[in-house]
Amino acid sequence: MGVSGCGKTTIGDLVARELGVQFLDGDSLHPVENVAKMAAGTPLTDEDRWPWLATVGNELAAATGGLVLACSALRRSYRDAIRAKAPDTVFLHLHGSKEVLGSRLEGRSGHFMPAALLESQLATLEALEADEAGIVVDIAGPVDQVVADALAGIAAAVTAAVGSPAHGATGTPGRQFDVDLQAAPFNLDDAALTWVNTTLESMTLEEKIGQLFINHNNDYSPEYLDGVLENFHVGGMRYRPGPSAAVQEHIRHAQSKSKVPLLVASNPEMGGAGSCDDGTFVSTHLQAGSHPDKSIARRMGQVAGVETAALGCNWAFAPIVDIHYNWRNTVISTRAFGNTPEIVVERAKEYFDGISESPTACAMKHFPGDGMDERDQHVVTSYNTLGYDEWNKTYGRVYREMIGHGVQSIMIGHIGAPELSRHFRPGLADKDILPATLAPELLQDLLRGELGFNGLILTDASQMIGLTQAMKRKDLVPATIAAGCDMFLFFRNADEDFQYMLDGYKSGVITEQRLHDALRRILALKASLGLHLKDRNELVPPVEALAVIGSEAHRAIAAEIADKTVTLVKDTAHNLPIRPETHKRIRLYGISGGSDFTRADPLAYLDTVKDELEKAGFEVHLFKTAAQREAAGETGINFMSIISEEATGDYADKYDAAFVFANVKGFAQEAAIRIKWSTPMAAEIPWYVTEVPTVFVSLNQPNHLIDVPMVKTAIHAHAGTVEAIRATIEKIMGKSEFQGTFNENVFCDSFDTRL
Repeated sequence: MGVSGCGKTTIGDLVARELGVQFLDGDSLHPVENVAKMAAGTPLTDEDRWPWLATVGNELAAATGGLVLACSALRRSYRDAIRAKAPDTVFLHLHGSKEVLGSRLEGRSGHFMPAALLESQLATLEALEADEAGIVVDIAGPVDQVVADALAGIAAAVTAAVGSPAHGATGTPGRQFDVDLQAAPFNLDDAALTWVNTTLESMTLEEKIGQLFINHNNDYSPEYLDGVLENFHVGGMRYRPGPSAAVQEHIRHAQSKSKVPLLVASNPEMGGAGSCDDGTFVSTHLQAGSHPDKSIARRMGQVAGVETAALGCNWAFAPIVDIHYNWRNTVISTRAFGNTPEIVVERAKEYFDGISESPTACAMKHFPGDGMDERDQHVVTSYNTLGYDEWNKTYGRVYREMIGHGVQSIMIGHIGAPELSRHFRPGLADKDILPATLAPELLQDLLRGELGFNGLILTDASQMIGLTQAMKRKDLVPATIAAGCDMFLFFRNADEDFQYMLDGYKSGVITEQRLHDALRRILALKASLGLHLKDRNELVPPVEALAVIGSEAHRAIAAEIADKTVTLVKDTAHNLPIRPETHKRIRLYGISGGSDFTRADPLAYLDTVKDELEKAGFEVHLFKTAAQREAAGETGINFMSIISEEATGDYADKYDAAFVFANVKGFAQEAAIRIKWSTPMAAEIPWYVTEVPTVFVSLNQPNHLIDVPMVKTAIHAHAGTVEAIRATIEKIMGKSEFQGTFNENVFCDSFDTRL
């Protein structure tokens, strides 16, 4: 305890190290409202302080094995409030003269308390009284002397109180909030540890702040990259996918210009696809969970690692370890391995092991777990509503096992967890439930503390409304780091966000301890990848390495997996097989969700479907909507005329069967995705199931039966790739067996979808 400038964080941290116990800066426990007030220079009232002091007391009371906590505790009433929660607290008052305190404040780079307010704090300070367990130590001497005096005083005070010495006993748990760079997942040797420390010491304040950011490179020009690196000193990058050669050259230039090697991230959730335009689509996560062969996930990870490493990437934002409990949730419906913790953790380990064969670190996502709420954090904050015990049996189990398996980093979702937050902060009001990216009880108490995660924590994309709706941008940017995140994913406006982070440090929202802990984790992840051992021109492979991307070998793996995972969900009318010999004339319908942010033609896959059907011997008649026909120049039509033209009594005379191929995909633009027909009562809706054998094939979402329960034959092909479409048609014709499996989510909790 003590006034600003007395060294509570510095001395407290060193004392904790000597005692072998945890250290916590009490400033990190302030609610968001208090932080905003202090950052604005507005003094806190006692009404502001009481909830915070109660939280401080709860932390002390809950600590096992001891805790050193830095807190001003200037008044006797404040200390009484802490003791009410933690009666055995011993107060260490760091005392200094006004001259010593003033000189130290003037030399600091910034904190909550401007030096001009020192007089006010000294006037407020009430010395420890005789009935209070505590000691006073003069801070005028050298730091090591102050620490020695503090340890002696604590030992005497505790001995007087309980008759036994205070020094950390054998078996005292490790410090919860400090990184151990020589432990998993970093496992640094002495040379790497030295590199981390010397690199950190060499950085300016602006360079330290820059390391906290991961830029999203929206421009491939060298001038753009030079500006990002020179002005913002970023610690990592992700880029918009393009041709592999352009991506590799882009990464090469960035690494050549960066003072500290960059973490270069990709999003290889489906293999090499998504990291460059010509990468190999191997499978979705759901696809990798839709067959008894768990090695599918490993092979997906292997291809992902080989292809992204060839580009120069070293960090994978994968695997996804969410559990798809809610069939209405479409942000992870194809991106989760399944709907049980068992399948998720089994396949996530396989993926991790596969991608780890390449020089790549993983960031599993999205803690504390998506799949309960149907909404999408891109457009609104969503919530994991499980209670503490149930969460631990499900999502908690997955995270514990993956942390034990060696995962290096965790991406935090903009997902609130009301019951988890209240477990650690009893009485927390609904309005104070924050997304995990801003919730220290989830990041520090749960993830760092109970789950024991020693690796790097990063936010999900910071432009997501799930984060930005929580508070003003200037407050949330530093609040994420203060809460326990180590890196901040994507600038919204680079100049503004960088300044917000810098201001957050200078105002004390981000403490010195928290900043340096984050930086050590960032540098340690780089060192664990061996980036510090390579020359700049060796950080990215030569152009020849690109030959593996989209290679025949990788396409063969994709074809094999497609054959294994195409899934027959139902065939209650026994329509299959359908062959050209018996059902020559096919009416083909295509359904998409419309154009998404990629601006790709949403119906381009139909050309592949039509071509593959014709190669198989079918005669294909492609349906076109009113809008498509008008776009082609046809006049005098509308949706009613299309219905009248399509739905005629001679439908079965014209066509032998109907195939509906749906490729409804995309997220981040709406809270949940369902089929959107072209018009009211659209002619492509499967009214024709009563006329001819009808087969519905989904190339993406698994939940379409809720919108087409009338179809009696439903297939999930998982992907709109040539391999998946070809395998599907072969199985429709009976040339190969369906091998894929599905979970109950496909029936969408409705009886009619099973008919």
